[in-house]
Amino acid sequence: MAQAKYSRVDGKKSSCSMATVLLVIGVCLIGVWMFMSSPVFSGQNSNGSGRDSKSESKEKVSAAPSTQFEDNAGDVPEDAVKDKANEETERDEPLKNGGENGDTKSNDDEPVSRNNESNTKEVEMNAGEDGSSESEKSKSEDESGSSPDVDQSEILKETRTEKGSFSTQEAESASDKESKRSEENGYKWKICNATTGPDFIPCLDNIAALRKIHSTKHYEHRERHCPTESPTCLVPLPQGYKIPIRWPRSRDQIWYSNIPSTTLAEVKGHQNWVKVTGEYLTFPGGGTQFKKGALHYIDRIQESFPDIEWGKRTRVILDVGCGVASFGGFLFERDVIAMSFAPKDEHEAQVQFALERGIPAISAVMGTQRLPFPSKVFDAIHCARCRVPWHVEGGKLLLELNRLLRPGGYFVWSATPVYQKEAEDVEIWEAMSKLTKAMCWELVVVYKDAVNEVGAAIYKKPTSNECYENRQQNDPPICQSNDDPDAIWNVELEACLHKIPVDSSSRGSNWPKMWPERLDSPPYWLKTTDKGVYGKPAPDDFTADYDHWKRVVSKSYINGLGLDWSSIRNVMDMRSIYGGFAAALRDLKVWVMNVVPLNSPDTLPIIYERGLFGMYHNWCESFSTYPRTYDLLHADHLFSDLKKRCKLASVIAEVDRILRPEGKLIVRDNVETIAEIENLAKSLHWNIRMTYSKEQEGLLCVEKTLWRPTEVETLGYTF
Repeated sequence: MAQAKYSRVDGKKSSCSMATVLLVIGVCLIGVWMFMSSPVFSGQNSNGSGRDSKSESKEKVSAAPSTQFEDNAGDVPEDAVKDKANEETERDEPLKNGGENGDTKSNDDEPVSRNNESNTKEVEMNAGEDGSSESEKSKSEDESGSSPDVDQSEILKETRTEKGSFSTQEAESASDKESKRSEENGYKWKICNATTGPDFIPCLDNIAALRKIHSTKHYEHRERHCPTESPTCLVPLPQGYKIPIRWPRSRDQIWYSNIPSTTLAEVKGHQNWVKVTGEYLTFPGGGTQFKKGALHYIDRIQESFPDIEWGKRTRVILDVGCGVASFGGFLFERDVIAMSFAPKDEHEAQVQFALERGIPAISAVMGTQRLPFPSKVFDAIHCARCRVPWHVEGGKLLLELNRLLRPGGYFVWSATPVYQKEAEDVEIWEAMSKLTKAMCWELVVVYKDAVNEVGAAIYKKPTSNECYENRQQNDPPICQSNDDPDAIWNVELEACLHKIPVDSSSRGSNWPKMWPERLDSPPYWLKTTDKGVYGKPAPDDFTADYDHWKRVVSKSYINGLGLDWSSIRNVMDMRSIYGGFAAALRDLKVWVMNVVPLNSPDTLPIIYERGLFGMYHNWCESFSTYPRTYDLLHADHLFSDLKKRCKLASVIAEVDRILRPEGKLIVRDNVETIAEIENLAKSLHWNIRMTYSKEQEGLLCVEKTLWRPTEVETLGYTF
């Protein structure tokens, strides 16, 4: 931008007349006034309010299309990296400025300008938080119009996917609705006034919908009942909220003020679930089933049945009725990851405890509908002292586990009917024995642990249909041929058995490679004749995607964004394809929830095949988790699709709900969507850590603060 030029008077003697001197002084004063009145950057926020920008590093780039999966250094140029001292200052600032009411310093003094010159997008980022500016750099295009630094950018168009040879979960379930499109360029936020206050989960706390339920026999009241319109208000913070304790200390100890719930401690304190210890909630590592510690319990399973091979053959498990998820928390030491779930019921905040500790968990219940996972993906399923009525109504609930379990996978049932002889326990054991035999599950071992004073029965799912065909009675029946076992969204449970795949090239006919080899290898059932989501043959697509994310994570996310990865534990990839982003984070002390949206290519079975986990979700609805449960959210070309189907403000409100204060959101999308997300983030008083754009593609990294609005919005359906 051209700025007013002004004259200088150097103070030397002059032969000019007094009139001439006065004229020079007048011109000087006018020039100074014009300079002081000029804005320091061109362009304004989309809401019309201009903000002063600290010095930005700028790099002009070409509008030529990017090469897919080009072999280059990373996402961002080297001068986009913030210095560590400033990054640490920014990380601590919300605590210094925020009180118990959550008030914190706005990021108004840390803006990022969006400058457009000659229709060319430029690199944009913040200066250091201490006010020092980075040197402004401008690199011109060469004669051919291409950027001399094109090898430094990895904001590629390979993220614009096709279906390839994959169907979509939306098509499989035929349940996703298209919502109104609403482009938000700014928003005035309010606090949600809901019955559950700081623990509000929109799809589980819809009391108006629950009043219309005629029966709770099948736990219908614990299932999802989402409001017609997703809320656009913000969930308040608990009084005295503190930045969570870091892993691995958090596995044993969390702040009481973050989850001020004593119900579970009072009810289960004597069973070593959770105890209140001063300003902390502590987790002794025990539980009803592992009084001497979860690790002893885990190792006792393998001692009794070595074929389970924790961390080799068995890598991904489902933990049903997880409690506070100590079992899953200690499985990390055996290189096993557990998808743990429990309902939001009278055992108040059990899943919230798990997530605050840094252990994977979701709020869910085995009720009337299928769980949000594909078929034949879990290596093992575990249930410790769970009181799920597996044997009733034709074994409908146990048959749902059968759908989820890999052929040859194990069900570890550690419950009182296995090791106690009360009349009710004996009755349940006999009913379970009859049902599992009819399902062709093999009882491979029953053991008792004298130390923990418990026991477990381990069953194995068959690897062929031979047993099904030789049964004298077709009960449970074989599912109809048109019953797709991978369709899950709003699909009701059926009391039937799905056949085992017999074709050696079909998914589920063979066990995956041992961990960790399975992480890097394309699944055996991906055929070269199938087209992947990026257009290449499926196995090549898988490999190229993995190479791409390894490069992006190592060069940009770890070294280029200035993030303190030791503060990050719970990570979510909001739009995962092959799980490449999660796989690239393997060496960090994090876990990743891979979410496959309903209208995305149905690649979730691939993610499980490589030893990772995830679930399906409709992002126009609330996620089944408590507020403040993730440290980092990653969204790769998600929001540009979502804003066509639902309100972008409601999606960002959901992001705010599930992200912890000081948590980060990384967005990769087109520049138009990046600008919208950036404006919404600014309206939330979030810190804009960095924006970067090239060839109409952009990268944004923002950090949530402790700021909360003062105005209130009452949600009538929650009362």
